[in-house]
Amino acid sequence: MRCVILLSGILLFSFTMSAQSVLNRTVSFAVNRQPLDQVLEILSNKADFYFSYNSNIIKRDSLVTLTITNRTVKQVMEQLFPEGYEYRESGNYIILRRTPIKLTVITNRTASEEKLYYVSGYILDDQTGETVSNASIYEKSQLANTISDGQGYFKIKLKSRYDKAALTVSREFYEDTTIVIQPKYNQQLSIAIMPVEVSDKTITIAPYTFEAPDSIVIAVRKADSTHWLYTYRKTDSVKVEKTAMGKWLLHTWQRVQTINLQKFFVARPYQVSLLPWLSTNGRLNSQVINNVSLNIWGGYSGGVKGVELAGWFNIDKKDVRWLQAAGWFNIVGGQVDGVQLAGIHNTVLDSVTGVQAAGISNFVRRQFIGAQLSGIYNHVGGSMNGLQAAGIGNFANNGTTGAQVAGVLNVNRRNLRGAQIAGVLNVNFQETKGAQIAGVINYTKKLSGVQVGLINIADTSDGYSIGLINIIFKGYHKLSVYGNEEFPFNAAFKTGNSKLYSILLAGVEPTKDNKAYTFGYGLGREFYLNKKLAANGEISVQHVYLGTWDYLNVLTRMEAHLNFRLGKYLSVFAGPAIAVYYSEQTAKIPGYKQNIRSMAAGDKVKGWFGFSAGVNLF
Repeated sequence: MRCVILLSGILLFSFTMSAQSVLNRTVSFAVNRQPLDQVLEILSNKADFYFSYNSNIIKRDSLVTLTITNRTVKQVMEQLFPEGYEYRESGNYIILRRTPIKLTVITNRTASEEKLYYVSGYILDDQTGETVSNASIYEKSQLANTISDGQGYFKIKLKSRYDKAALTVSREFYEDTTIVIQPKYNQQLSIAIMPVEVSDKTITIAPYTFEAPDSIVIAVRKADSTHWLYTYRKTDSVKVEKTAMGKWLLHTWQRVQTINLQKFFVARPYQVSLLPWLSTNGRLNSQVINNVSLNIWGGYSGGVKGVELAGWFNIDKKDVRWLQAAGWFNIVGGQVDGVQLAGIHNTVLDSVTGVQAAGISNFVRRQFIGAQLSGIYNHVGGSMNGLQAAGIGNFANNGTTGAQVAGVLNVNRRNLRGAQIAGVLNVNFQETKGAQIAGVINYTKKLSGVQVGLINIADTSDGYSIGLINIIFKGYHKLSVYGNEEFPFNAAFKTGNSKLYSILLAGVEPTKDNKAYTFGYGLGREFYLNKKLAANGEISVQHVYLGTWDYLNVLTRMEAHLNFRLGKYLSVFAGPAIAVYYSEQTAKIPGYKQNIRSMAAGDKVKGWFGFSAGVNLF
């Protein structure tokens, strides 16, 4: 019975503690000249709750002497932080912060007759009270903006002809804050903005009896709620500004503005720029999406839905649609749908659907659908669907469906479904379902199509390799030693797969005073009849050397073999052949035959039936 009563008491106590408000829990403890952060840890453990605060808002090494007897957490907090602070509950958390700073406005009405008026003041951190530098302050309808300096001070110029005015403050890691001001009057004010990013300065204190969570979810405060919940997300929108040309051509304040104004974009019918910082849209041009954009030398816009032209360059944060053309280069942070033309280079940091053409090179970070044309080099970081053509080389990182055509080199890192055509080299690191055609070398990991080149290489093959040398690492490899009716000693190296293999061959007739040599190239196919028996069909073309290179002597043979496997690396074969011999040689060279077959005077062509027999190694 005592155990039951004790257990019931423990459960009741636990339920009471969990249901009771954290601020109303009672504690007792005494400290003498203890640092403030240690006192907060003691309080957290005594009342079993989490404590969260920003290390910048309190002096953690302040010494505290305090004796507490049956006082609530709220009463203890009031003694530790008498003014300038507030604390809110969120579940089993107490979140300590500075009392929100009150907005102060000083208005000077003496400037009411001017066409322009000024609003100045300071941007403050709502929790710490410290000034905030590099905050963007802007008026949306007037496209006026400025950035706070190192002391948090700002001054913005506005037009008196507008009946309404509202200033918005944006800063990375802070909530956007908008205030309505009295238009047409010079005024000074302080604006407090709320931090929304948990940083390494946030301190979390947990009681010993609880395991701290991997992360704390503290989200944006809702007006109709007494709880504090923040959502923290850091997004990196600085894309075009991080490119080499973006770093060189754009001012630091423009890069800061991009970070701060991630959510603010407006539309305007047109704009004209001389340089990125000299535009009819003012300093907010990078946040404006235009229908027509004309950049005399170069411009920096939010995006285009229409036409954009530049003498030197165009830089756009977001998407471009329909037509963009520049004498030097284009840089787009979003998507391009339409036609993009540049005398030197195009860069798109998202995807392209349409045509991209440049005198030297093109780069697309993600997907490309359409035609990519350049004088030297094309690069797609994602998948390529369409035509990629370059004077030197093409590269696709995530597969190609279509064609890569280059004067020297094509590289595709994933599957190829289409064609690679290059003057020198094609490389595909995955499966080729289509064609690789190169002047010298083709390589693919798995061939399910056709390779045509001087040297063809694949790891595995279900397709056809047509070339002088075909190397299939996990394919058909045989060395044949054999004789036939004309040359008693022959050797042939056969590589490829059973569907189609290439043959490099050579033979000799060593008889004294009647020597003859032959070498050539052929193609063959093997048909499996059972585990031991196979049939082969082969055709070859050989040059016959009879003591001089002055004459053309060509032997063409079509052969059928029956193969019998004796072991894993050994088989024997024999079969009939049809031979056709063409010779232009009319003189006998001492030590050599005049013809490998007797021919009537004046005849150049002769045919006959023959045979071949030998062994296959490997």
